[in-house]
Amino acid sequence: MFDEDRKNKKILTPGQAKLKAESYCAYQERSQQEVRDKLYSWGLHEADVENCIANLIAENFLNEERFAIAYCNGKLRMKGWGKIKIKQALKGKRVSEQLIKIAFKQIDPDEYEHILENIIDKKIREIKDKDSFIIKNKVYQFALSRGFESDLIFSILNSKEL
Repeated sequence: MFDEDRKNKKILTPGQAKLKAESYCAYQERSQQEVRDKLYSWGLHEADVENCIANLIAENFLNEERFAIAYCNGKLRMKGWGKIKIKQALKGKRVSEQLIKIAFKQIDPDEYEHILENIIDKKIREIKDKDSFIIKNKVYQFALSRGFESDLIFSILNSKEL
């Protein structure tokens, strides 16, 4: 089985991999780690991988700050993730703490609260229970699981009439 996978997997030359990596990065913002993993999966060795990444950075195909900002905005607006969950995901992609801070500065606090408020309102409508304590607890747990800060969740929940 393992030998069959190895036969079916085409190993690329550094030149081929560079071209393929350029289109991979041009399609969507990528972290250095994502590109590094992809290059290794194409059969490149460490020196070739690091050389290719250096070229991609020099030619502006790969920019970790740009990736962090795009990722942060995408997860907030499209997936409704809070800062805690976004930060964990960026750390998983080996983005530096400094770049995470820069990305978070790009988030408009009013928009962030508005997104959380919409998530809370939608969840309140979904819960069929009549007890306001149970509703608040379920909504709080849900918003927490989405990665929002507990003080902000409480602040919005307490302003709601249930």
